[in-house]
Amino acid sequence: MTTTLTKAPFKADHVGSLLRPENLHTARKDFKEGKISAEQLREVETKEIKRIVDKQIEVGLELVTDGEFRRRFWHTDFLENLNGIEGYVPEVGYIFNGNEETERYNIRNTGKVSFNPDHPHVKDFIEFNEIVAGRAVAKQTIPSPNQLFNIGIRDENIYPDIEDYANDIINAYRDAIKTFYDAGVRYLQLDDVYIAGLSSPNIPFNDGAYTREYLIDLALRVVNKVLEGKPEDLVVTTHLCRGNYRSNWAFEGSYALIAPTLFAKEKVNGFFLEYDDERSGDFNPLEHIPNGGAQVILGVVTSKNGELEDKEAIIARIKEASQYVPLDQLCLSPQCGFASTHHGNKLTEDQQWEKLKFIVDVAKEVWG
Repeated sequence: MTTTLTKAPFKADHVGSLLRPENLHTARKDFKEGKISAEQLREVETKEIKRIVDKQIEVGLELVTDGEFRRRFWHTDFLENLNGIEGYVPEVGYIFNGNEETERYNIRNTGKVSFNPDHPHVKDFIEFNEIVAGRAVAKQTIPSPNQLFNIGIRDENIYPDIEDYANDIINAYRDAIKTFYDAGVRYLQLDDVYIAGLSSPNIPFNDGAYTREYLIDLALRVVNKVLEGKPEDLVVTTHLCRGNYRSNWAFEGSYALIAPTLFAKEKVNGFFLEYDDERSGDFNPLEHIPNGGAQVILGVVTSKNGELEDKEAIIARIKEASQYVPLDQLCLSPQCGFASTHHGNKLTEDQQWEKLKFIVDVAKEVWG
């Protein structure tokens, strides 16, 4: 049987998260305060997921996500449901540009890491896929395994050796990928702020215990070992992000320091890359992407504000990138999600849909 999913990533794609509507914010608050049950909250989530699936199809996207509407944060909800990892409230959040502190919530290592076969995201995907009902490709996003290497997560009493920790993470993610595949996932994205940080002049969320070269090599080995033996009809992409919290960012730096290793050798089907402003550097690092290899999804449309880009300027950017990667190996998307956390970025829902429709329209003009 042939599969139609080899088209993913799509010429017009998007990273994943969407702005939470007001009634979902209200329902979450009511649940937290004990005014509604978990079942009632889930009903609101499901209703809103149905609405945004229809809306994504309406604007012309060939892939849809659940907007991450059942999550509070893009990464912690998934990671804290692995065995050996728990969520907690730290004394301080992450510090973003302008000294903005994020909401205080993080994860930490409490035991040997493995995949939890009853992980709630699997059930969430099955229900989401039923809502999509074959009308588009249902895309599943999860944080990259590399997110578990940020400072303060590994318990050195449990894992004195970082390589032992890495091996258990690899096995946990291999089990995760198999479980998601068996649940029907054919388009999976690994969201990776950590790898992007390895290309920042000052590596963020890092204690300096290991060299940049070692950490880049480790990050590559972790992802590639996770993907060893993956089913051929499973498309896996990665999104390299420099932080996205209420339209703010965590760090800057081009991809130059990681490109010779990660762009050249990471065995993903596509790279979602942030290229919406000068913080991202130029397109030169794209020369390390193998010709005929991974697709490059250019994040030249920002999700951080509602101002619609100039179409000719975006087309010019795509043409500029095609000097490094063949045009048919390029795609277009927003530079990040619209709501990596439940707070959301500073734009309206109408502006969000306008951005996604704009991406569809530009992709049709460029690629036909």
